[in-house]
Amino acid sequence: MGTRQLLGYGLFLLVLGAGWGFTQPMSKVAVSEGYQPFGLIFWQAAIGAALMGVVCLLWGKRVPLGIAQLRVYLIIALIGTVIPNSATYQAAVHLPSGILSILLSMVPIFAFPIAIMLGNDKFELRRLGGLMLGFIGVSIIVLPSASLPQAASTFWVLIALIGGACYAIEGNYVARWGTAGMDPIQALFGASVVGMILSLPLAVLTGQWINPMPPYGAPDYAHIAGSLIHVVVYTGYVWLVGRAGSVFAVQVSYIVTICGVFWARLILSETYSPQIWLALAIMLGGMYLVQPRRQPASREAVAPLPAIEQSGPN
Repeated sequence: MGTRQLLGYGLFLLVLGAGWGFTQPMSKVAVSEGYQPFGLIFWQAAIGAALMGVVCLLWGKRVPLGIAQLRVYLIIALIGTVIPNSATYQAAVHLPSGILSILLSMVPIFAFPIAIMLGNDKFELRRLGGLMLGFIGVSIIVLPSASLPQAASTFWVLIALIGGACYAIEGNYVARWGTAGMDPIQALFGASVVGMILSLPLAVLTGQWINPMPPYGAPDYAHIAGSLIHVVVYTGYVWLVGRAGSVFAVQVSYIVTICGVFWARLILSETYSPQIWLALAIMLGGMYLVQPRRQPASREAVAPLPAIEQSGPN
């Protein structure tokens, strides 16, 4: 990779990270006036399905409907959208957006022990150190002196971590069992459709249905913007993996975390105690240590997407 090419890919990586980070405060705004998770998840999946359907059509991609593919759609919809987003949207009501962005840095840290258990990776002391740094960072966040908004926030930190754990499981599932011959675009489209099917009755039966008719307020615009941006940057990420390799592309995780905190300060005027900044630095260090080393090009696979809430299937 030449210097000019590396610079171009690096700038594109920054754009992707900034875009994904922007979805975090959008999620916070989306729940600010009472919208509940299942209604938000349905419309997020609907927007994703519509845009990915257009991508599949333009790129001439057929969406297979065999048993193996349907299983992939269901698993990704559950552990990549319905379960993690339910937890994240609930936590977003009680936690600052920047805290949620920091907690997302736990995804690669969670992924390491899961990969060891599934035989996807091998044990390394360096990466164990990264795992420990991640948990130290979370511990600093939940300490009373961290100045979280309320005493109950410790509970919501744990709820927010459910999302990261689900994304880590999802990435390891794909690494271990694959996507039944589909590329990420096909898998995301199918999973989005299945996510719609799963979340629609949940939204209606629990009274969380969101009427799509106007008038619209800030939560509606924020949710639409976040959903659209997610699909666009997801597609860009897949393209970048194909051009620059997964080890290079997955570095977007750092940018997403940092940009998520930046956007939260800029858009929502959030401020954080020194302990939170210390936790961010420690967890970024943990992310660095648990990252896999670059493998030969012939063996390099598509990396799991960095988990971005809204972050729909990742």
